[in-house]
Amino acid sequence: MIEGRIPPYVLLLLIGLAQGTAALAQSQVFAESRGLRARWELEDSLRKGNFLLSPYKPVYVLPAVWSSDPNREPRRTTDPPPTGNDQLPLDVVECKFQFSLKTKVVQGLYKNRGDLWLGYTQSSRWQVYNRGLSRAFRETNYEPEVMVVVPTHYRILGFTGRMLSGGLVHQSNGGAEPDSRSWNRLIFQVGLERGHYTVLLRPWWRFPERSRADDNPGITGLAGNGEIIVIYRNRSHVVAVQVRNAFIDAPFKGGSLEGDWSFTISGHLKARLSVFHGYCESLIDYNHKQTTVGIGVSLLDWL
Repeated sequence: MIEGRIPPYVLLLLIGLAQGTAALAQSQVFAESRGLRARWELEDSLRKGNFLLSPYKPVYVLPAVWSSDPNREPRRTTDPPPTGNDQLPLDVVECKFQFSLKTKVVQGLYKNRGDLWLGYTQSSRWQVYNRGLSRAFRETNYEPEVMVVVPTHYRILGFTGRMLSGGLVHQSNGGAEPDSRSWNRLIFQVGLERGHYTVLLRPWWRFPERSRADDNPGITGLAGNGEIIVIYRNRSHVVAVQVRNAFIDAPFKGGSLEGDWSFTISGHLKARLSVFHGYCESLIDYNHKQTTVGIGVSLLDWL
């Protein structure tokens, strides 16, 4: 059963994380990172040097995330159907949080253009209200990456092309068999801006693995082989829509749709509403379809 009262140590953890990241958000580096040009230092006047931590993907804490169908029998698509009553006693409400940072390690790769960045994103799903599971972490995904970012300036359909990037990404959950999940990808990114709108086009190619060693067989047909992120910012409100689809492998089979809305409630602290529908909400759920709704606070957005 879900406890109606949040344990005191959980409140302390969430408050500490919020205060710590909010302090970072108040620093000049974080506060002046809106827009692709500032976020990726695409102009000489915006460059801040190497080895300085800066925002990457959203940073948030969602104390309540409801799932329409928790994955109580996680398995690969090639695994046989479960036998017996081996379902995990998962609650339908859990806590989710994510932090994400990047740093530039080389500035001006060729003729003072193009930078080399390192990024790291970590997201966790925590069955914190589930006393029967000892309030265990259900799933944590780790995502280090290295990328080369080049500034661009061209016009297409009223948008201005601001950046082009390519890099290597590893994502895994650090689990032991049979729950180990991981994949490696080559990711490209095109960044476009027009007024209040920013569009990120992010196709990727998964490095093939031997079928016997594949932690997530069929993942590109379900999680997708690319995503489109549309971000709308108006004053303190930020709305982001993220569409993932197997545009090449199986365009009508898998994929997901995620929408996020955040707005300022105090200083740099924002309220956040997140809605997800589809496959691969996390790596352990790459072949499991569900709808989730989460509420909480956001400390840093896409932009």
